[in-house]
Amino acid sequence: MQESENVLRILKETKEAIKEEDNIKLKNLSNQTVHTASVSQDPENIAIAVIVYSLSKILERPKYREYSASGKLFNEFGLCIDNLIIDIKEKNTEGFTKELTHFREKINNLSGKLKIYVQEVFRKASINKASRIYEHGISLERTSKLWGITMYELANYAGQTGISDVPESNTADVKSRIKLAMEMFK
Repeated sequence: MQESENVLRILKETKEAIKEEDNIKLKNLSNQTVHTASVSQDPENIAIAVIVYSLSKILERPKYREYSASGKLFNEFGLCIDNLIIDIKEKNTEGFTKELTHFREKINNLSGKLKIYVQEVFRKASINKASRIYEHGISLERTSKLWGITMYELANYAGQTGISDVPESNTADVKSRIKLAMEMFK
């Protein structure tokens, strides 16, 4: 895992934000991981970005509290985060990866409507965060593979959000590029 100190800080702050039920802080923490994930294309950083963002989305919606298992769910997520923190401190990369898998298993072991609700939040979070990586200049194909989503899902979402309309993603026309190249060699 790359930038383990940054991930450690983010996980510690995530733990506090969960206690405070501060979904805005969680979103900000997730956004901080997107840059690292786009530069490193590290699956662990990508997973942390999705987890933290998903937790923010769950907390922001009062509907999750309607489910009796929601309190237990966040306690279990907190324990997983504690284990991730320990694994980083001990430089236990294998344990860290296993704990990320364990986190996903917790979601799959939920039952009823809460399971469907949480899975949907994580799916949408993956698409959202993938679009942010795509915005950083990683190809559509590479981004969709990194995040485990289809290129269609990513392209559809990116098209709706206007990511492709960002001025930094627009290139100069051929004449302008030739003119610039000619000026460079004068």
